[in-house]
Amino acid sequence: MTDKTPAAAPVVDVLCVGAGFSGLYAAYKVAEKGWSFAGFELAPTVGGTWYWNTYPGARCDVESVYYSYSFSEELQQEWTWSERFAPQAEILSYIDHVADRFDLRRHFRFNTRVTSATWLPEERLWEVALDSGETRRGRYLLAGSGGLSTPKDFDVPGLENFSGTTVSTSRWNIPLSDLAGKRVAVIGTGSSAVQCIPLIAEVAEHLTVFQRTPNYVFPARNAPLAPEVVDEIKSNYPAIREECRHSLGGIPDRIPDAAAFDVSDEERRERYERAYERSGFNGVGGEFSDLLTDARANETAAEFVREKIRQIVQDPETAAVLEPRFHPLGAKRSCFGTDYYETFNRPNVSVVSLRDEPIETMTSDSIVTAGGSYEVDAVVLAIGFDAFTGPLYALNISGPEYGRLQDAWSDGVRTFLGIMTAGFPNFFMIGGPQSPALASNVVVTIEQAVDWIADLIGHAKAAGAEVVEATAEAQDDWVRITEDTVSQTLYATTDSWYRGSNVTGKPTTFLGYVGGVGKYRRMCTHLAKQGYPGVTLDGTTVARRIGRIDEEIA
Repeated sequence: MTDKTPAAAPVVDVLCVGAGFSGLYAAYKVAEKGWSFAGFELAPTVGGTWYWNTYPGARCDVESVYYSYSFSEELQQEWTWSERFAPQAEILSYIDHVADRFDLRRHFRFNTRVTSATWLPEERLWEVALDSGETRRGRYLLAGSGGLSTPKDFDVPGLENFSGTTVSTSRWNIPLSDLAGKRVAVIGTGSSAVQCIPLIAEVAEHLTVFQRTPNYVFPARNAPLAPEVVDEIKSNYPAIREECRHSLGGIPDRIPDAAAFDVSDEERRERYERAYERSGFNGVGGEFSDLLTDARANETAAEFVREKIRQIVQDPETAAVLEPRFHPLGAKRSCFGTDYYETFNRPNVSVVSLRDEPIETMTSDSIVTAGGSYEVDAVVLAIGFDAFTGPLYALNISGPEYGRLQDAWSDGVRTFLGIMTAGFPNFFMIGGPQSPALASNVVVTIEQAVDWIADLIGHAKAAGAEVVEATAEAQDDWVRITEDTVSQTLYATTDSWYRGSNVTGKPTTFLGYVGGVGKYRRMCTHLAKQGYPGVTLDGTTVARRIGRIDEEIA
């Protein structure tokens, strides 16, 4: 080797993609264990989705005091959230603070894309290729790239013809002032659109919202957090966190005490009113125990929301377009906004139903639908993500048994616990598909997954094993569990990004486990205590499987 030849980078214990909530906690945990770690992040700094999503009004729909790490009591005490629902900039500041406080940046290489990840069976290592042309090798590969980090393709017909301003909510790169005085179109009415539409309407000459499927939008009731509220939470954080870990959705449960038809019409209405004022995920959709399992019960809540829309929106025709009638309440993720429906009372705002007049093409200065032509100077694309699988497929993960991960999943996602997948040894997903991440406070799921993965790696190291893999049998069981669980709910009745149906050609597998983060945690803990049945170490199953894990754990 000459002096000009660079030395090979050392093999590390853990390779990790992503420096958001998942990657940072993985780095912290691996360092705590004393293992070596190398992380890679496309962005120039930490933050993950909270680095990229900077559109006007961007904020989390989970309350700040819960949407945060629980692993350090000192961190919990020193950080103070300013609002009930923190804005993007504050969440990013929090992540920056965590990275600096625990010296986590040193574990990552930024401005770096992983272009492929290949399992090398003879070496029993993963090799990742980087966009710099370099490669790195490690014993284990963690995907901490996030479930909602890969924007779906901009499949608007004729978009390439448009010569005005085009911007995506998922990669916002202009100041809001660039839309001032312009005729603006927003395509989409999901969470991002719900948050940015009121702010765009304030500056635009005219705003036209192109909507395919109206969503259930609740007032966020966002407000500054009073000092006494913050003090009370901080004094009770250990108990609050424990409640979150054993809850349904990763936030303190407000357990319903009745089904919708157990009470009179009058009482049901009163309870919906109180829940509407309370808002949040323990609001209207969580008021009764059967709202996600009984279509008739759900319709009572759905009609309550539609009545609210008719009360707020002054023009009956506009209100009718905005009323959600194509899916049950909660079967898609509900949205929380500020003055969303009120915005449609502005004289400079209109809405177009793409169900009635789909977009046919675009010209240099207009959107042409089946019903007419709309002149616009700027187009905001709020059309969502290639959820959960998109970020994984972008890594071009491959192994000798099944080839690429997307080929192994060509008929639908198949995982064990949403953490591992058969045929891809030593590969772990943090908050992956078929985990509770889809329908929960994802930070709770992230911490639990990283802890479980670290414990399993430690178990393998203690046994002298180098290869850890889920069995096909255990994976089949988990797929059945996720499908059986969702089939008992109204999630199963609805096409959405939860199923991947928002992406053309994507197999429609429900992408989450909806039995609750509490039950999921109990199942994972039980498996660990039993010696990880369903997992092989160097090809040997070290613990006997008894039955389906969801039947063993109440």
